[in-house]
Amino acid sequence: MSDYPIRKVLVANRGEIACRVFRALDQMGIASVAVFHAVEAKALHVRAAGEAVEITGDTPVAAHLDAAQIIAAAKATGADAIHPGYGFLSENATFARAVEAEGLIFVGPTSDSIALMGDKISSRDFAAAHGVPVAPSVLPTEDMDAFAREAAKIGFPLLIKASAGGGGKGMTIVRAESEVRQAARIASGEAQRYFGDGRVYAELYVERPRHVEVQVLGDGQGRVIHLHARDCSVQRRFQKIVEEAPPADLRGGLGDEICAAAVRLAEAANYRNAGTVEFILGADGRFFFLEMNTRLQVEHPVTEMITGVDLVRAQLDVAAGRGLPMAQGEVPLDGHSIECRICAEDAEADFMPAIGRLRVLDIPQAPWLRFEHGLTEGQAVTADFDPMLAKLVVHGADRAQAADRAIEALGRLSMLGVTTNIDYLMRVLASPGFRDSAPNTGFVAENAAALAAPAVEPQARDAVLAAAALGLPEFRKLIFEVPDLHAAIGHWRN
Repeated sequence: MSDYPIRKVLVANRGEIACRVFRALDQMGIASVAVFHAVEAKALHVRAAGEAVEITGDTPVAAHLDAAQIIAAAKATGADAIHPGYGFLSENATFARAVEAEGLIFVGPTSDSIALMGDKISSRDFAAAHGVPVAPSVLPTEDMDAFAREAAKIGFPLLIKASAGGGGKGMTIVRAESEVRQAARIASGEAQRYFGDGRVYAELYVERPRHVEVQVLGDGQGRVIHLHARDCSVQRRFQKIVEEAPPADLRGGLGDEICAAAVRLAEAANYRNAGTVEFILGADGRFFFLEMNTRLQVEHPVTEMITGVDLVRAQLDVAAGRGLPMAQGEVPLDGHSIECRICAEDAEADFMPAIGRLRVLDIPQAPWLRFEHGLTEGQAVTADFDPMLAKLVVHGADRAQAADRAIEALGRLSMLGVTTNIDYLMRVLASPGFRDSAPNTGFVAENAAALAAPAVEPQARDAVLAAAALGLPEFRKLIFEVPDLHAAIGHWRN
């Protein structure tokens, strides 16, 4: 690719998404640069890159949020472009603007698009102005009593949300006017802590909705295509743990309507690069704009599985001025894909994040399986970063086969040394509530009892632990091999 305008890319991220981007760069013959905090010096993403630059900060997260330091690393290594991955600085308009100002290519939308769509209030107004359905809402004022009265006019339940937020932070459901004032204050305080922006708003809360999103690609010249929709309704604490594509049971052309609305919004924004338009879908078939994520999504592999489109490569091609990979009518739709987020957490203790050391990592292999990760055996799993460790992604001819394959792969996946949600995910995929219909966002809470871990007999538990221990080379050496000192003494005994 001697004529390709991007020769070297710094990935301003870590873990599995950094490894994913490096894989695409290697396949395209583009040089790569990793950044890492000292605690990640031996991480897989550091080894996966052509070169790596250490970044510093009071905490590992603070280092990855230091825009000036990351841009300096890109310039020092001669990188042409920066790929932000997801999280960290990926939706930071100030960072994107600074990258552009330094003459570097930001592999993502323009800073103006990030600013427009990253604010939930301005993006809702923009969506409404371009004929995209939005839920009835009310903006906050300094007068909390007036805010509560206006919110009550919409009706209950209401969802109070942070304008600049995401990931479930700064979100509260209220079911009576008497709850609005306190809930708004709590949501505002949480939003200020997490995002530095305490603005909140209230909108009609759709009971038991589905969370449906559309993957879009734009060339920045007014041309936008969609790569079908995904369903991300299986969530805990407003955070996704199972995603699938395409969504099940979108009847009567509803899926086409949702995709068309997403494209209409992205076209109006003159959107460039990859993005996701998210909607909530009620049981009555009404759907409302939720937000637009101006970046690559965690769940992008399920879209790649059903379309065959490499989204990271498409991002790079758009950033390089090569345009979109295909026309809308050429986008394939093949089978069904399911992604499971493997998290270091205890599903039996309200999904409390877990720490430990990954002693064994045994990944199953199959032509229909992808395991996206940035893990190595012996790696410490700490509270420094998000608890998501990896993503297990499968493809099947249909939804039933994809679910069966996901259960099979999860059952063959070994991650010892840290508590994970692997068994919980298997119970989700095997449950009638998932297999027989499309789940809604209340699925986890509504099925809590059915999804709880079954009781284990002490004898069975001990047998499993013994078998697992015998599988560890360190344990076998300790138990069965003669210690070095005794071996030197030989057969002599006192």
